[in-house]
Amino acid sequence: MRALFSAAPREAFGEKPSTDSTLKQDALFLIKIITEKLDPQVLKEFCAAHFETMVKFVVDIKSGKMAIGGDLHADGEALLLQQGALQSDLWGGNFYPWHDPQERLEYTSFINIRPSDDHPHMEIQDLAIRNRVKERAETLLLGPDETLEPLS
Repeated sequence: MRALFSAAPREAFGEKPSTDSTLKQDALFLIKIITEKLDPQVLKEFCAAHFETMVKFVVDIKSGKMAIGGDLHADGEALLLQQGALQSDLWGGNFYPWHDPQERLEYTSFINIRPSDDHPHMEIQDLAIRNRVKERAETLLLGPDETLEPLS
């Protein structure tokens, strides 16, 4: 599996580092940029590290790359922008791997609010964009016929 791992210091986002050693509270937080299917165990670890029941993601609908993890969609957005993505190609959402397949995706994020692109909503409104986001999530995270073992 080919993937890029990126860690950004919380100070870069105006936060103070923590002395707690857990992934969620550590001074470095993990965001993974993927272009190929994520190992299910890694998906579970990202969910457990951040929100337990879901993971945040940002999709570059042009390149197909996806950033997962981080406490904010803006974390993944920033890394994709650093890699040359265009703001207008980045769309955020939340993935709930333990929900029924038709309920796993939530197409809402503050990064989706872009009045300059005629999109003043948190939720992705354009059906073509939603379908591209869904296709990438089902390809890279968990397909509609796949299940994920519960957190232990």
